Amino acid sequence: MSTQRRNRRKRRIAIVGAGPGGLTLARVLHIHGIPSTVYELDASATARDQGGTLDLDEESGQRALLHAGLLEEFRPLSRPEGGELRLLGKHADVGFHIPPPRDGDGNDRPEIDRRVLKELLLGSLPEGTVRWGQKVKAAALGAAGRPALTLADGTTVEADVLVGADGAWSRVRPLLSDADPVYTGVSFVDGLLNDVDTRHPAVAELVGRGSMFALADEKGLFAQRNGGGRIRVYTAVKAPEEWSRSGLIDPADPADPADPAAARKRLLDLFPDWDEGLRALIADSDGPLVPRPIHALPIGHRWDRVPGITLLGDAAHLMSPFAGAGANLAMLDGAELALALAAHDDLETALHAYETAMFPRAEAAATQSADHLVDFFQPDALRIMRDAFTTMTAGGADR
Repeated sequence: MSTQRRNRRKRRIAIVGAGPGGLTLARVLHIHGIPSTVYELDASATARDQGGTLDLDEESGQRALLHAGLLEEFRPLSRPEGGELRLLGKHADVGFHIPPPRDGDGNDRPEIDRRVLKELLLGSLPEGTVRWGQKVKAAALGAAGRPALTLADGTTVEADVLVGADGAWSRVRPLLSDADPVYTGVSFVDGLLNDVDTRHPAVAELVGRGSMFALADEKGLFAQRNGGGRIRVYTAVKAPEEWSRSGLIDPADPADPADPAAARKRLLDLFPDWDEGLRALIADSDGPLVPRPIHALPIGHRWDRVPGITLLGDAAHLMSPFAGAGANLAMLDGAELALALAAHDDLETALHAYETAMFPRAEAAATQSADHLVDFFQPDALRIMRDAFTTMTAGGADR
């Protein structure tokens, strides 16, 4: 083993957060013979619902998997048919349709459930790489100038490289930046329908095999087919942040916000004259409805170099989901950071090279995301998005 490789193996690399970006970073480092440790708050990989499905882009998410040596394993786990897209009006009138790919047709953005992707990445890492149930209480620069983590149990962990892959409310980001996520003015309410082909066949037919967007009245109903016969529903409304945080409370209605039926009624009341099939996405949901205010970091967020510390994914460039770029960018960040660390003996040269490429890429995606957020909530959003999808597909879909 060369001296350079031995030195790289001695680096202590601490990654905070076991999301797609953090796990991709750990995997690509492992391929290059560089160990790392991932500190994750969740008690296990199955401690909570991992969320919906992702469409992995050829130039970002799939490229990251290629660097991770997992692209061929990804393909049979993905769902190319998830590329179907339906754009509807409030009366379920079809404004635009991209049919599912025919057999043999390619799809450069196949879908994969977040849970399945996480299992793929975790299964590729040496046992013990992820330290589950490790809450980071604080991150700081130690006396020797090295970054250090203080865990909830009082343990202090020093590192040569500390990577914040810990999402919107990153504990690592304050070491680099005083920027905080800002509420965008839009909130989602997440719901789930199970066993849809048997229990909710009309909803299954309405949504199709991929994604459905229904837009009108400056609000939206978004539905997304997942594996295992499930459909995720995202009700999107412009609302004060307090509306989302308070559990759908109507100030004029003292109903218990913890009452699922009351919350469902308050949400349905926002869509009084919408098609009953669309309203069924809310009315027939299984389990609780979960409010989720949408936040974003400033477009073009960046920081000056602080030795040994960097960020990736939402910790670096949180944006609204309206560009479909979050997980894709996080995975590409992770892969490119690992490649930079493998390519350079000097850590600061590696981190500078990574950030120099990441900053403009993230800024472009954040700009697109912010623009699309505005477009989705215009009074004529259906026309705006129909025109946008028409341009993107250049005549390759039913209209």
